[in-house]
Amino acid sequence: MRDVWSDGTAYESYVGRWSRGVAREFLRWLAVSPGSTWLDFGCGTGALSQVILTERSPGLVVGCDRSADYVAFAQQQTVDDHARFVVAALPDLPRRPDGFDAVVSGLVLNFLPAPADGVAAMVASTRHGGTVAAYVWDYAEGMELMRIFWDSAIALDPAVRSLDEGVRFPVCRADSLRELFEGAGLRRVLVHPIVVPTVFRDFDDYWKPFLSGQGPAPGYAVSLTPARQARLRESIRQRLPALADGTIPLTARAWAVQGVAA
Repeated sequence: MRDVWSDGTAYESYVGRWSRGVAREFLRWLAVSPGSTWLDFGCGTGALSQVILTERSPGLVVGCDRSADYVAFAQQQTVDDHARFVVAALPDLPRRPDGFDAVVSGLVLNFLPAPADGVAAMVASTRHGGTVAAYVWDYAEGMELMRIFWDSAIALDPAVRSLDEGVRFPVCRADSLRELFEGAGLRRVLVHPIVVPTVFRDFDDYWKPFLSGQGPAPGYAVSLTPARQARLRESIRQRLPALADGTIPLTARAWAVQGVAA
């Protein structure tokens, strides 16, 4: 299976709406000064860039992503003279003569063939003494909406385990993130958990985004025959902690990491 990243609206309903809460906590933890220049590596639909613009009074935010569709979506959704979005992939990330004050990445590192190459490129775009930081979902334990999905899928078909993000992506763990950043030569590396509520109005609000095909779990869901998809849907429904009013209160944990460029 190949992960698909092309429909910005579909991605927003699936993960983007929850990422903004993580982004706000992430930026408070970083405490980068107002007026700073930022590079948002793997900006996707622009969620992290938009929170930087609204909450950190930047001098400039450059968002880059290898998906032209996502870059176009981010441009359409972001009206701010301090922002620009470009299509770029490793190793050719945007640069400034003196480097960016902060180079950040939200929910991207696990999807790189070589995460260490991504962090190295981030460091190369950062000024001496600048901040390099990222956050990733805790697919292994703390991202409940995905954990329930994959636990249900694996119970129905153990062969699916290799598709589970908690298995595919070792960088989703705190120790792995720390090792990744220290291995890139960053100083004063810190790792921090961020937990946000992900409350769904009802089961459809939870399930329909998985039919978008955007990312690993939705990609798997839409690959199933109608009968197998129906079995998965009902298995998930039984596992979800629905309240009397139909709402489904879950939480999502991300791991954030930051370091100082030498």
